[in-house]
Amino acid sequence: MQSPSSFSEASRPFLTWQRILDWAQEHYRCRTFSKDERIPARPGLLYLVQRGAIRMVGTAQVSATASQLTSRRINRTPEEAFLGFVGAGQPFEIVAQSPFTLQAYAHVDQTMVLWMYWHDLDNWPHFRREVMDAFRLQHQRKLLWLSALGQRRTIDRLLGFLTLLIEEYGEPAMSETDPEVIRGYCLPFPLTHAQIGSAIGSTRVTVTRLMGKLRQRGLILTQGDNLICLPAESINRAS
Repeated sequence: MQSPSSFSEASRPFLTWQRILDWAQEHYRCRTFSKDERIPARPGLLYLVQRGAIRMVGTAQVSATASQLTSRRINRTPEEAFLGFVGAGQPFEIVAQSPFTLQAYAHVDQTMVLWMYWHDLDNWPHFRREVMDAFRLQHQRKLLWLSALGQRRTIDRLLGFLTLLIEEYGEPAMSETDPEVIRGYCLPFPLTHAQIGSAIGSTRVTVTRLMGKLRQRGLILTQGDNLICLPAESINRAS
């Protein structure tokens, strides 16, 4: 299991991270956001999640031909697609490339983000290397994500998607009968069926139906406020 806090707590020296926080506050480069509040990010800046979690969303505005618009007379608003999370201690950036746009939202309350220009990292060369390593890891995870989403059956895409998320962000969920036994690993924050559907190319209704099937088969669990979990044995087999 990989924890989103590993980047900020294990690999990064505390004094370096504290200096970066102090610098961001001194230069008014940090802000705390409420749940679902949009992060006013723009291309060319580096963003760091100090606390909470960021939800990345993408939209694609593909222009239709004039004849298609005339015949169909449909003016559709681009749908947002959930592209993943950025956890505490992790970097992200916004890439603008027409016709695709990226947006970032605070997924939980009290999400704190700081930002800087890339050349600001010249002050912390060791931290610059850590940031680049984190981006490389994100790239590798996206390749696994694409592999999971390439499955033909929707239920396989759903299970593969949940497995990747929980492998990266999951936290231990203890058994109710024996607090020393790990029941499974859960996402630490909620994810709606509509958001899952947008990520795997399906609908909220279909996701709800398939989640029920996975629960019946014992392949997923729920805990607390409908937090999605994988049984501990599933994670152990995957690792």
